[in-house]
Amino acid sequence: MSKRPSILELVGVTKQFGGLTAVDHVDLKVREGEFFTIVGPSGSGKTTLLRMLAGMETPSSGDILLRDKLVNELPANRRPTCMVFQSLALFPHKSVGENIEFPLKMRGVARDRRRARALELLRLLRLPEGYYGRNVTQCSGGERQRVALARAFAYDPEILFFDEPLSAIDYKLRKTLEKELKDIHKESGKTFMYITHSLEEAMVMSDRIGVMRSGKLVQVGTPEEIYLHPRDRFVSEFMGEVNVIDVRKGPNGHAVGIELPGDFALPGGVAAFDTGHLVVRPESLRFLGSAGEAENHLRGTVYNEYALGSRIQYQVRVGEKVFIVERLRQQAYQGGLDQEVLIGWDAKDSILVTD
Repeated sequence: MSKRPSILELVGVTKQFGGLTAVDHVDLKVREGEFFTIVGPSGSGKTTLLRMLAGMETPSSGDILLRDKLVNELPANRRPTCMVFQSLALFPHKSVGENIEFPLKMRGVARDRRRARALELLRLLRLPEGYYGRNVTQCSGGERQRVALARAFAYDPEILFFDEPLSAIDYKLRKTLEKELKDIHKESGKTFMYITHSLEEAMVMSDRIGVMRSGKLVQVGTPEEIYLHPRDRFVSEFMGEVNVIDVRKGPNGHAVGIELPGDFALPGGVAAFDTGHLVVRPESLRFLGSAGEAENHLRGTVYNEYALGSRIQYQVRVGEKVFIVERLRQQAYQGGLDQEVLIGWDAKDSILVTD
């Protein structure tokens, strides 16, 4: 993937609505054939950014380049791209086949060729050929998602943009479609650019993820890079539940807790800092028999536990702070609630962020 050329490049792209800066000087290169996902909370600017890339909004400043050609002013219908909306925007009075064929009909493609292409896309999207003549309103939510995607492929776009297409679907179906969408991406070889507020969707499907906050793209990387090496506290917390300890620089390369008393060993390679946040993932914490079993340890009380299928999550109160410990079921804590425990982690299993 890393050797593939860039198909889409953003240089200082900014969008303002009156006094509001929705997208703020975004630089990004999207590689040909990759599945790139933009995640961020509501109001972070991700939808506005996607609309500019699809030609539905014009940047206030900066450049959007598609295969090195400037497309800032090029309208959506003249770009080799297609958008799949959350609402799907299917024609309710038309059949599945007619919905899929619509882009081809607008281009004047002959009926027999339209039908052949629609049937080919039904197979790609794992829908029976018998659905060709079925009214789209007779399809389930997941089937309509597939029809909308088949219609998008009928445009033969170079890039497909997705605006939170799975957000209105129930959990079980969403998990199925996440996997299918990733499979379809691999089979088609197309470039997918996807936006969502769901960390889970992004982690499951993406080759790379871009995290947005207040109009800025604050970090770009693979799911593993962003999860294990967040650039700041916002990214670390957005990418999942974490334990955060506010610290200041202490003696001998250690950190001293600001609100939580303690002296903590830091991971290797930490640059000079005055204050920061020590981030420990729940799965990196463990219950200890003695303080010598981990480089860092805290004493607290088990407050509650939650069964999460193959995992169990525990809340441990340390003073006024609650820590989350997550263990595999076979490594479950053997004591009861309200018992005093020792929890800990090794320095290499933590992250120090300074922003």
